[in-house]
Amino acid sequence: MASPVVPPVKDDIYEPYAPDAPVGSRPSHWIPASPFTDVYARFSQWRTDLGLPHPGTVENLQKEVKSTHLSNFMFDGARADLTKSLSMNPLFQVTHSFALGSQTAQSSYNFGAIFASQSVFLQGGVDHDGNVNARLNQGWSANNVSKVQAQFSSQAGHNMIQLEHDYQGSDFSINAKAMNPSPTDFTGVYVGSYLQSITKNVALGVETLYQRPTPTLSDTATSLLAKFTSTDKSWIATAQLQVPGIVQATYWQKLSDKVEVAADLQLIAAPTRRDAVATLGAKYDLRLSTFKAQVDSTGKVSALLEQRFTPAFAFLLAGEIDHFKNAAKVGVGVMIESSTLTPEEMGMPPGPYGTV
Repeated sequence: MASPVVPPVKDDIYEPYAPDAPVGSRPSHWIPASPFTDVYARFSQWRTDLGLPHPGTVENLQKEVKSTHLSNFMFDGARADLTKSLSMNPLFQVTHSFALGSQTAQSSYNFGAIFASQSVFLQGGVDHDGNVNARLNQGWSANNVSKVQAQFSSQAGHNMIQLEHDYQGSDFSINAKAMNPSPTDFTGVYVGSYLQSITKNVALGVETLYQRPTPTLSDTATSLLAKFTSTDKSWIATAQLQVPGIVQATYWQKLSDKVEVAADLQLIAAPTRRDAVATLGAKYDLRLSTFKAQVDSTGKVSALLEQRFTPAFAFLLAGEIDHFKNAAKVGVGVMIESSTLTPEEMGMPPGPYGTV
């Protein structure tokens, strides 16, 4: 049975002879664009139905490998990091860092501070020579983050400013950055990257670097990126190809809740240079300690032990042997954290005897 026709209503009075309102009427300026909007809507719905995961960012493409290897954690000589938390929400803490006795760097002192809230992250530091570094992250939304990094030094050529913006969609990420950009002659270094999930296990991307050191000189380099992730996230493999003939491939696997292994291969097959370096490392996370070991094809064997005796005190021991150069390095460090806050202010449950 057909639905009954309801006559139009005007001022609470039925008007049976009033003209019917047009069904599905649109403004005239939408008519030429309707095929494109329909195609885009269908394409967006198709991507949503695929349920593709977020691929991460190009900057963190090898994040798991870097956290397993010692490249960013190795040190020699003696170091001490003293951190004091002044607030937890928002986070505010200061750090005093001391380093001395290194074979590759001069003795130094650095004072740093961190402030973090729900949408803002501020980090700054100054060393004994007056060099200043600063970083600002401003989150506009859950998907948009703007970043600014700066470094100021009394030495010529060591000053730097970097502007960056991240946009992360449901299944892709876009990043654009500019280092020392000049608005007058457009000199500087500009980098743009895009990473897109193709399937639930494969993501492909591209990164382009444009250098313009002088108004009359410029250069462009493009890299192709690939990321393969297992369904259970137990292993991740990445590859980066840059013309001409520069390849970096990594593999990371989580063997158990406490053991991770990672491999890195960097290959240069340019017409004027041929070189390759392979690195293999492992990380063991124990209850109160972390041990990392690494060996590479250049003859270096490295190890790092971080032993945490209490939540506020940790002891570091690092060592490296270079068999080809017949050299060795040893590093010893401590990390001490203190706070003027009570356990309740830090969000921790009070002890059995109350607050001390």
